[in-house]
Amino acid sequence: MPDPAVLETFDNPYPDREYEIEIDCPEFTSVCPKTGQPDFGAINITYIADRSCIELKSLKLYLQGYRNEGIFYEAVTNKILDDLVKACAPRQMTLTSQWTPRGGISTTITCQYPDD
Repeated sequence: MPDPAVLETFDNPYPDREYEIEIDCPEFTSVCPKTGQPDFGAINITYIADRSCIELKSLKLYLQGYRNEGIFYEAVTNKILDDLVKACAPRQMTLTSQWTPRGGISTTITCQYPDD
């Protein structure tokens, strides 16, 4: 499992302003734990920063750590959200994963912080 300690942050340059940051990661890969086949998806992160923002190179390295991990869509989506929230303590965050079709079925998972 990727080490969330690789996630770096930097000081929010406008902590008194509420603004939205959107990050698209269109080339996410992991492995299906049942079949061992690769899963291909896109991760979209939308958040309102508080005191810190996510540094993008460290995010890229963190996400690449899932490339050979056997993990279900639901688990990886929620795990990434948990790790990002822990790293940057945002005011709010929504994470969506969209998975390419397999066997004619596509899946989209959305989770958010805080849980309402």
